[in-house]
Amino acid sequence: MTGKVTVTLKVNGRTYSADCEPRKTLADFLRQDLGFTGVHLGCEHGVCGACTVSIDGSTARSCCMLAVQAEGTEITTVEGLASDGNLHPLQEAFWKHHGLQCGFCTPGMLATACELLEDNPDPSEDEIREGISGNLCRCTGYQFIVDSIHDAARQLRSTS
Repeated sequence: MTGKVTVTLKVNGRTYSADCEPRKTLADFLRQDLGFTGVHLGCEHGVCGACTVSIDGSTARSCCMLAVQAEGTEITTVEGLASDGNLHPLQEAFWKHHGLQCGFCTPGMLATACELLEDNPDPSEDEIREGISGNLCRCTGYQFIVDSIHDAARQLRSTS
């Protein structure tokens, strides 16, 4: 017996099945076993938010969850935000407003911002700041991130 278990889940619209150790985190499983390197690992304690992904429509810290716990779920990573070769409006706005510098926090920030805008399509600056408060950025000072989310919210409302 190998001690491994098979985990089957859907990532960015495609079903994957792979064997892994029961103790492997979802973040490591997504990165190492499935190749979704947009899932970043920072603190590995759920504090920084770099590993944030959407699981069944709600954000979660993938470093604090075991891969076996994700069995049967549907996950969206930063790689799944773009569609048909077009960036998601949030990705476009981050590029336009310089909402990223080193890019390390960006995947988790985008996942968090997506959920924020789904819950509140017209957030104020304070609501945006509160919404992303669980994601740490060491480069931008947050203003460009807030501007990016604000612009994406406007774009998404105008296309609805």
